[in-house]
Amino acid sequence: MPHHALEITLTRPLPPAALHRAARLLPLAANHDATRLMALVHAKTPHRAARRLRHLLGARLPIDVITTHYPDADHKVLLNVAFAPATHAALKEEARRAHQTLQRFVELALHRALAEHADQEIDRLDRAVRQMLAHTTPAYLLSAVGHALTRLPESPTP
Repeated sequence: MPHHALEITLTRPLPPAALHRAARLLPLAANHDATRLMALVHAKTPHRAARRLRHLLGARLPIDVITTHYPDADHKVLLNVAFAPATHAALKEEARRAHQTLQRFVELALHRALAEHADQEIDRLDRAVRQMLAHTTPAYLLSAVGHALTRLPESPTP
């Protein structure tokens, strides 16, 4: 059985003692403020690994989202979210009305939201570039962008 790398996003920073207690059940690596954790989980599939992780740590940690750290062969990342009962019931009803499974309904809603966010970001950047071009030439702007990009410690990823 393979190991799956999973990332845990917490709803709030984790005190060192709570991280230590959780790490006794499963080795965990934390980021600088203990709001994101990494774990390797032994399971047949990523779905089972996420379920096992939530079962092991869900009562001990303020888990918001569990995701696979690496995309699968279809370039998709598994997203494991535990909804409050009222939210789950409302989503299930909306999915039923749309003649979709709950998983498919949430997946499509997430895709729509991400596409809308990408469109808004492109529009924002387009406005910013046009504003900069009002005060300089394309060659100077391109040179400045190249200069700035070579000096970034870490570029953000979409």
